[in-house]
Amino acid sequence: MTPYEAAVVALVAASVFFSLVAVVGFARLPDVFARAHAASKSETLGALFGLLAAAVAFGQGATTVKLALLAMFLLVTGPTAAHAIVRAAALAGATPWTRSNRDPGPSTHDRPEATTGTGGGSR
Repeated sequence: MTPYEAAVVALVAASVFFSLVAVVGFARLPDVFARAHAASKSETLGALFGLLAAAVAFGQGATTVKLALLAMFLLVTGPTAAHAIVRAAALAGATPWTRSNRDPGPSTHDRPEATTGTGGGSR
């Protein structure tokens, strides 16, 4: 096995590892905030290692330039999409999971309806 082939195998193994960590994070983490963290960190690294493995396998040329541009695109859009999802969840009233609120019930942002006091009293 040549050094280039060994490098490609190692990079593909790293890509598979980080992608597997992301999948386990999606399945096991308790809320949208933690799942978005798994998406933005682990899956971005998994995709980048896969692109780097392809770049090493193809060598120098136009394909490697395209893979580098794709890697830069992934570096920007992956965390940005995760941030947008987390922000939308926060604006919708979702609360992050902590050890103290394992079953938080209603969101902490939900407020009880205000009573207007028009229940038949004298004016």
